Amino acid sequence: MRAFRRLLRGAGVVLVLLVIVLGAGVLSGPGGLPWAVRVTALPAPAPPSPPPPPEPEKPRDRPPAGLEVAEFPRGVPQPPPAGGGTYAFTGLQGDGVTPVAYDPCRPIHYVLNGLGAPPGGEPIVHAAVARISEITGLVFVHDGASDEPIAVDRPVYQPERYGDRWAPVLIGWQSEQEEPALAGDVVGQAGSAAVSLGRSPSIYVTGTLVLDAPQIAPVLERRGGRAVVEAIVLHELGHLVGLAHVDDATELMYPQVQQQVTDLGAGDRTGLARLGAGACVPQL
Repeated sequence: MRAFRRLLRGAGVVLVLLVIVLGAGVLSGPGGLPWAVRVTALPAPAPPSPPPPPEPEKPRDRPPAGLEVAEFPRGVPQPPPAGGGTYAFTGLQGDGVTPVAYDPCRPIHYVLNGLGAPPGGEPIVHAAVARISEITGLVFVHDGASDEPIAVDRPVYQPERYGDRWAPVLIGWQSEQEEPALAGDVVGQAGSAAVSLGRSPSIYVTGTLVLDAPQIAPVLERRGGRAVVEAIVLHELGHLVGLAHVDDATELMYPQVQQQVTDLGAGDRTGLARLGAGACVPQL
């Protein structure tokens, strides 16, 4: 009985060892056994995508870029007269040759402050704007009346008054008491504000034109006075879009009113044609 127990005890040891060896063969032996399982490592999970960059803060000094910008210029300048003429520009790009101009791919909005305007003054302004548009190819859009005070040095961006866009060109009437620059025989003053961004060309985005109401009103009452006033407004609009004074008395951009010169001369039209062919700058 003792020997039998020892044998059983020994058999038990053999049985346990055999099970352990077979088990080890299942887990780590060669894969030829029909019940063997090959364990492979799972691929590492892909790293999470980085969060999108935050939206850039909207600039507070200008409207959204490319507002109302068309793919191509909205109009075509008239061909300049043969032989050209005398003309000059108010501002030049960094190359010292190309004039600073309004962007021809977007419209030029303008408003009128009619306070103090002489009778018949507003239709003359609209007719002169249409004439400048015809020659330059620039598209002007009348946005109606405005109560913005006339000031030459005005903000170019006034979202609280005009919305999220460049302020429109402001045209109005004053006296020399209100605007000292109209003192003496000066009957008008105009100019535009140029902006640039990075390496982009400078472009005009808005401007101001002020006319001397007390001096112009009596001229309108004279025979032939309307043509003279139209010439005055054309002269100032020439300044607005970028023309400077010239020394040629046959041109409308001569600094003094010439009774016999009531329309744009060859040099005026040549300069305006160049100003209508400025660069389109959608990043502004």
